[in-house]
Amino acid sequence: MTRKLLIPFICFSIAFIACSRTSALPAFSTKTLPTPNATTMPATRKPLNPVQTQSPTAYQASTTPTPMETWTAVPPSSTSTPDGPTPTLGPNDWEKMPVIPTGVSKQVKLIYQLGLLKGNNPRAYSKVGDCNIILPYFVGAFDQPSAYDLGEYSSLQDTINYFAGSYGRRSEAAKQGMTVSSVLTMLWVDQKECLASEMPLTCELRVHRPMFAIMSFGTNDAYSQANFEKVMRRVIEISSANGTVPILATKADNAEHDNSINREIANLAYEYQLPLWNFWASVQPLPYHGMSVQFYEHLSAGTSTDTNFNFTGENLKYGWTMRNLSALQMLDAMRKAAETISK
Repeated sequence: MTRKLLIPFICFSIAFIACSRTSALPAFSTKTLPTPNATTMPATRKPLNPVQTQSPTAYQASTTPTPMETWTAVPPSSTSTPDGPTPTLGPNDWEKMPVIPTGVSKQVKLIYQLGLLKGNNPRAYSKVGDCNIILPYFVGAFDQPSAYDLGEYSSLQDTINYFAGSYGRRSEAAKQGMTVSSVLTMLWVDQKECLASEMPLTCELRVHRPMFAIMSFGTNDAYSQANFEKVMRRVIEISSANGTVPILATKADNAEHDNSINREIANLAYEYQLPLWNFWASVQPLPYHGMSVQFYEHLSAGTSTDTNFNFTGENLKYGWTMRNLSALQMLDAMRKAAETISK
């Protein structure tokens, strides 16, 4: 095998391994997790602070998003780059951004209106990303009425109905082992579903014609993140030009050890005036910040996939349960934002 062939193969193998334990999630224990301390955490991780307590309702999206011309989720300490007006955030401002934004930026309105002109489906969204956004763990059960329990979040049923058909659908741009570069690489294309000239992202946008796209990357990119921001910009711009509103998501893990990927994702959301689903913030009050004790780059989960979609009692302490709940809340905010744009 030549050097040129060997390097991509190694990178592909590393990325795939990062998500390879996903299938083991249902086997996790339901026992109450111990309070984090330096002796119970893996040696490669910084010890976590004691678990905080917070009401699950703190994560609920605003029921009446206010139409605004500027994105309201931006912290006040933003600055401009020396070369021009491109906005950036302070180093840790992304941590203060809410789980679910409450406003509608002018840019989102423009992309949405372009999507209508292009014939995109206002009731469809796509999943774009790695193992943290694939079936069956992520939102799939919402297309099966008897497979989830909303508990006190019953108001989210309207959003489940609104986007019906997108939850359980397999995305051409969401696969185990993917990095942000993968969705722009023909190597990852499903040749049965996509055209010869397409990339996973462009194939997904053509086949599903979504008005929104949840984009979740970073866990696999931590192993080679030199071009993460550059490629992420390309993904954002392709989606926006298609009339599909990108919804950027932070991640719960810190595989890169300095949270630089979450910082870049938040900066991009701010610069492009796009909605940010700050998933990282939603799991901070959870045991181990929503991460698995066994595999610290993976979210915690109960003994079965059903736990991921049961928003009652002890289930809300798991990372996967909070991921599905906050994702549904993010879609709920987008549905209500779309109503304000259409008026």
